[in-house]
Amino acid sequence: MRFKTGTVWRNALLVLGLAGLLAACDPQNISELEEGVSTEADVRERFGVPEAVWDGEDGAQIYEYNRQPMGHTNYMITIGPDGKMAALRQVLNPRTFAQVQPGMPMEAVRRMLGKPMKITNYALKRETHYDWRYFESPGVGESQVFTVVFDSDLKVVRTGSMRDPDLDKSR
Repeated sequence: MRFKTGTVWRNALLVLGLAGLLAACDPQNISELEEGVSTEADVRERFGVPEAVWDGEDGAQIYEYNRQPMGHTNYMITIGPDGKMAALRQVLNPRTFAQVQPGMPMEAVRRMLGKPMKITNYALKRETHYDWRYFESPGVGESQVFTVVFDSDLKVVRTGSMRDPDLDKSR
């Protein structure tokens, strides 16, 4: 069997690039970070540039590391005013979803859960649906989708979870 040298090298580089991308998203990198010890530079080295940076309390900043639309996690990492990591939370879980209450503004939900995997506007119903993909427990069980429904005033009307419809597409 003969291979073209350029093709082999191009494929090897592609595999190495994909491996690098997967390593950047690898949850094992999380275990290397320690609250109160790891620095902002440590966080950026392992996670890269945040999707968003939010102002926290007492001068802290919250870095959003979003793994949507195909992933099942969104990390919120708090960097204290001293430049050290104060907290690392994976926010896509039933405990955090329970904090989403009717009447909450869209911006508060976005800050709490991170960027959704999908946003759907229903003009006739005057509703906007935000969807996040998650697992019931970290990496366990079937993929689920959590939906927050907003009214025309961009306030939460209701929430719900369901089995990920993309699971049925792959069968």
